[in-house]
Amino acid sequence: MDESYTDNLPPLSRRQTLKLLAAGTAAVALPGLFGSRVAAAAMSSSGGQMVVGFSQEPTVFNPLMPHIEVDDGLHFSLFDQLFGVDEQGHFFPKLALEVPTVENGGISQDGLQFHLKLRDNVKWHDGQPFSAEDVKFTLALLVDSHFRSTSRTGHELVRDVTVISPTEIRWRMEKAFAPYTSILAATFIIPQHAFTGVADKNTAPFNNAPIGTGPFRWQQRVPGDHIELVANKDYFLEGPRIERLVYKYVPDLNVMYTQFVAGDLDVVGLQWISADHYGEAKKLPGKVVDVFQSATIENFAFNLGKPQFQELAVRQAIYYAIDKQTIIDALYYSLPKPTETYMPMQSFYFNPDLPKHEFSLEKAAALLDQAGWKPGAGGIREKNGVRLSFSNSTTAGNHLREQMQQYLQQSFQQIGIEMKIANLPPAVMWGDYWMKSEYDTAIVGLNFLTGSDPDTADYLRSDAIPVQGGAGQNVFQYKSPQVDQWLAQGAAEFSPEARKAVYFKIQQQVRQDMPFLNLFTFANVRGHKQGAENITPNINVRIDSWNVNRWGWQKA
Repeated sequence: MDESYTDNLPPLSRRQTLKLLAAGTAAVALPGLFGSRVAAAAMSSSGGQMVVGFSQEPTVFNPLMPHIEVDDGLHFSLFDQLFGVDEQGHFFPKLALEVPTVENGGISQDGLQFHLKLRDNVKWHDGQPFSAEDVKFTLALLVDSHFRSTSRTGHELVRDVTVISPTEIRWRMEKAFAPYTSILAATFIIPQHAFTGVADKNTAPFNNAPIGTGPFRWQQRVPGDHIELVANKDYFLEGPRIERLVYKYVPDLNVMYTQFVAGDLDVVGLQWISADHYGEAKKLPGKVVDVFQSATIENFAFNLGKPQFQELAVRQAIYYAIDKQTIIDALYYSLPKPTETYMPMQSFYFNPDLPKHEFSLEKAAALLDQAGWKPGAGGIREKNGVRLSFSNSTTAGNHLREQMQQYLQQSFQQIGIEMKIANLPPAVMWGDYWMKSEYDTAIVGLNFLTGSDPDTADYLRSDAIPVQGGAGQNVFQYKSPQVDQWLAQGAAEFSPEARKAVYFKIQQQVRQDMPFLNLFTFANVRGHKQGAENITPNINVRIDSWNVNRWGWQKA
C-alpha cells in the first residue's frame, strides 16, 4: 500500500457509512407521472383492467431475439410455450397436450428422441390455426445463422424435425442434453405465416406488432409510457379473467411506489418496491405486500474485453473493496442475503462451500501494489499505460443502486481506482450497450438459470458471447476451456447427484475467475392491490407474469 496516497483519503468507518447511506435512502417520493388517458381508465377499473408497473420498458417483442427479463413480461402475455413450469417446479402442458417424459413415450429412454402431440383447438391472434409447422419453424429460426437468436443452447442439437400431422411432431437430438426440457419450457412459439416472404427476419413487421397464441392480444404501444393488451377471447387454456392489461413504464422507483400508494398501479412489477419503502408499504391499507427471495442475483459485472480487467488481481482487489454487508444492511434493510455464486440458494445445486467475501481496503491495495499497479496522475493507479479507471452503469432511476454506486466510488477512490458513474435509461442500458458488451462495468440483476435447471451455458460458455458472434448472454466475454468442458459434461448427465458434483466445480471455478462479482440475492418486495388474485411468485421463471391468464379480481 502506498502510504502517501492513502493518507490523503481517510477511510469511512462502518458507522459513518451506515449514516451516509441511510440518509441517502430517505428520498422524497415524487408525484405520479401517470399518463392521463391510462390513469383515467385505471381509476375506473372495476375488474375489467389491470395496470402493472415496470421500471424498465419492454422493447423486444419477438421472444426469439435477445431480450431481458422485462420483455418476458410481455412474452408470457402474448405467447405460449409447448409447456410451462409452475411455482413448485412442475412442468404443465400448454401448446402440447402433455409434457413429454420417458414414461409417456414423449422422450426416448436414451434422451435422443422427442415425440410431441399438440392441441388442435389453438388459433393465432389473427385467426390462423396453430400447427406443428409453427413449432418446426420456431426451432429452425433459433439456429438460423442469419437470425439474431436469443440463445441456440440445446436447440443446436435438434436434428430431423418431422411434422407427422398438424398436431404431431418429432425430432432427434444429436446427443442427450439434460437441460433441454427446461429450455423448451422457456421457449415461446411464434407463427410461421408471419414471416412468409420476409427476407430479413431480424427486421420483420412481426417484431413490432407481435402475433401470438397467448391470453392477451397486442393493442397498442406508446413508447416511453405504456403498452396496452386486450383479452384473447379464443384462448385455449383458463382465462383470461381481465379485459385489458396495461404495462406501464415508470423508470423512477420512488415514482412507481408513489403511484402504487395512490392506486394508479394495481401491481408493482419489475423492479418491485424498493427496500427503503418496505416498512411503510407493508402497513398500507388495501394493499398486499410481501417479500420473496428470488433466483435473481445482484452482480457487479466486468467486461473482460476491456484492458483494465484482464488481470485477475484487479478483479480480486475490486471485490475486496466492496463492503457488501454494509450495502445490504444500510441500503436494503438486510432483506437480501449475501452470496458467492450465481446459483440460487434454494437450488439443489447451490454450492455452500465457496470462499466467503471479505471487505478489506488494505488487502485490495496490497494486491494492486504486488501486481504492479502504481499511483499515477491524480492518484489513479496505472500499469503499462493503462489507467485503472472505468465507468459503471445501471438503470437510471433505481435510487438504491445509484446510492450503492456512490459508496463504491468512494471506496475505490481510497485505493487508487477511479469509477465514473454512467447510468442510462433501461431501454438503452439493456440494449446493445449491454448485449454487445459496450459497457465497462455494470450493476445488474440476473437469473442465470433456465427454470430450475442448473445449466448456465448461455452465460458462461465461450461460444455464447454475442459481440464475438455467439448466441447467448455471455456479455462478460468470459472464456474458460475448463468451464466449457464441465458445462458439456453436466448437460450430458441425467442423474441429479452426478450433475451436482459437476456444477459445484463450475461454481468454484467461476468464483475463482471472477468474471462478475455476486453480491446478494434479490429480495423482491412485491405489492398489489387487495382483491387482485393469483399474482403468484415463481422462482423458476424470470418474471411474475408467468400465469397472467389467471390474474383477475375477486368478485364483490
